[in-house]
Amino acid sequence: MLARARTVSALRDFFAAADFLEVEPACLQASPGNETHLHGFSTEMIAPDGARRTAYLHTSPEFAMKKLLAAGERRIFALARVFRNRERGALHAPEFTMLEWYRVGEPPVALERDCAAILRLAAEAAGTRIFRFRDREADPFAEPERLSVRDAFLRYAGVDLFESFGSAPRLAADAHRIGLRTAPDDSWSDIFSRILSERVEPRLGLGRATILCDYPASEAALARLSASDPRVAERFELYACGVELANAFGELTDAAEQRRRFEEDMAQKQAIYGESYPIDEDFLAAISVMPAASGAALGLDRLVMLACGADRIEDVQWTPAFDPWSLR
Repeated sequence: MLARARTVSALRDFFAAADFLEVEPACLQASPGNETHLHGFSTEMIAPDGARRTAYLHTSPEFAMKKLLAAGERRIFALARVFRNRERGALHAPEFTMLEWYRVGEPPVALERDCAAILRLAAEAAGTRIFRFRDREADPFAEPERLSVRDAFLRYAGVDLFESFGSAPRLAADAHRIGLRTAPDDSWSDIFSRILSERVEPRLGLGRATILCDYPASEAALARLSASDPRVAERFELYACGVELANAFGELTDAAEQRRRFEEDMAQKQAIYGESYPIDEDFLAAISVMPAASGAALGLDRLVMLACGADRIEDVQWTPAFDPWSLR
């Protein structure tokens, strides 16, 4: 816990030195987020006159922070408490701390440099030279490897994603060839995620961190597509010891396209889980006037966990969320 406290202090110093402003996004929002497999916590707001309305705890401070960019902020960061339902395990907790930061007018490569610096910072705060998770190690002081998603799939799974873009049957055949099962109703994205999690992710960030970049356009989420290759998005993820630490975007500012993605994801969520979340109209209005920017979200708890060689995310949380299923 002392290493965690030192890491938080060092992060604040790092961002202050780079002329960032720390902001405090509200946790209660109109929508928890609109990704298919991301689950929020809902609550009820009661007005003085007794009127009731559903509200949600945010799964990320992203919506609120982009509204601040639209209002004129240029470099901001937050150490935000965030909440995700249906998540608990060695690498997941229903409540955790997310470091999120944005640079207006700068490309995602600037965030890659930030990520490399943050790895070194966390190692120094923990007094270690090596990140560890189970039997995996990574040198936080080494320059991260930069690897495209396509090249990672070719290297670790023997699958060329560019040969199956948009065709679930073709990607399913690739999955079967390498020993993975699929379901008849799996989408291309479902199969992509299964190959990524079972064949690719465990091999990333070994020896040194990996910047996994150029995600397929279908996995863009809130990222804009690449101007040089519209088959991929300006998105990268940071891995160390096979653990995903950060997710970063060249931010999408096309509100119509973002609405289309949200509606598609919510239709899929309804089909799979029997629920969906409202779309935050203020957020869409904000990104339509938001300047070009890049942003990243990094799991603070996972970062400290690797720096301390801990086995579970809850080992580095001051007071882990209660577990109702453990009560007697």
